[in-house]
Amino acid sequence: MISIALATRLRDAGLVWRPQDGDRFRIDTDQLADQVFTVSTMTVEAHDFPTGTILGFNGTTEWALDSVAIEDTLWLPREDQLRDLLRSTFRALRRADDGDYAVEVDLLGERRDFRAEDPADAYARALVALIERSA
Repeated sequence: MISIALATRLRDAGLVWRPQDGDRFRIDTDQLADQVFTVSTMTVEAHDFPTGTILGFNGTTEWALDSVAIEDTLWLPREDQLRDLLRSTFRALRRADDGDYAVEVDLLGERRDFRAEDPADAYARALVALIERSA
């Protein structure tokens, strides 16, 4: 799973989350810092309003959380979602000799590798660079 630090960097770089079933997220509060939630029509459902998106918690939960504004959450995109977001810039995922994963992308004509111990983090680093370079 993507690290919290990289998920935060993606959000801060401007990555917009449109919640869909299967998406994982955490709530930005110290009391729930270690909890990861999953969007699912059975338990956590995204509700779009003119004022923004609210994640509604269906059913009974231990801490009686009814809903949370999307601005108070941190999306934890999966490896496949990160790869999809790289679109046509993605070239390859390789395992380096030292055991790290390397994601190769083409950033405006320049081939670059982004490495991490986890493939999701390597994809996230490449996506941060793409977003920052596109801005």
